[in-house]
Amino acid sequence: EKTKRQLANQIRGLLLEFGIVIEQGESAFHRRIPEILEDVDEQLPPLLRAGIAHSYETYEALHEQKEARDVELKKYVQANADCRRLMALEGVGHISALGLLVRLRGGDYDSGHNAAACIGLTPVQHSSGEKVRMGRIAKQQGSTLRSCLFLGARSVVCKLKHREPTTEKERWLKQLIARRGIKCAAIALANKTVRTAVAMLRNGNDYQPQPLAANAA
Repeated sequence: EKTKRQLANQIRGLLLEFGIVIEQGESAFHRRIPEILEDVDEQLPPLLRAGIAHSYETYEALHEQKEARDVELKKYVQANADCRRLMALEGVGHISALGLLVRLRGGDYDSGHNAAACIGLTPVQHSSGEKVRMGRIAKQQGSTLRSCLFLGARSVVCKLKHREPTTEKERWLKQLIARRGIKCAAIALANKTVRTAVAMLRNGNDYQPQPLAANAA
């Protein structure tokens, strides 16, 4: 994925030197590069055109490899009972579910709090006398899993901001959004996700969010 991004940025940068701007996003990149290479009216030096064509072929090969890996990964996750159960958690997709399973099963965590701290989802405490202040979230090892969990949680938070909560967790999250904002709420949700995942894997439980009392019938 990193090599793909580097190639795409390199191609974008070269074309920008000739005044050709490509909109952000993979779909725009996939659409525009073949158009640019096939357009004889684009005043690109032949050597540059050949170089971009070669780089784009490499990019496409990496993209196809990634797509194939994603298909296999999804098949594995869907066949794994623990992963399927973890995907019931808010904001957890197949990559996060597998990451949680590997990390939590492979680590000897005595509590969900410790697991969240090791993944990097617990604020650092700063003590001064009798005062304890919660600082920024520490970026520790396992940053890929941390990023996946945060992005998934952020998506949930952004959607919830514009609708009414239906569960007790969503009500807690909605209140947190109002008090602390989207980023803080997303980190808090990701933290709670890890802690819940630890309990689920330890006890073999399914995830069952508690409905709001007003909606429970």
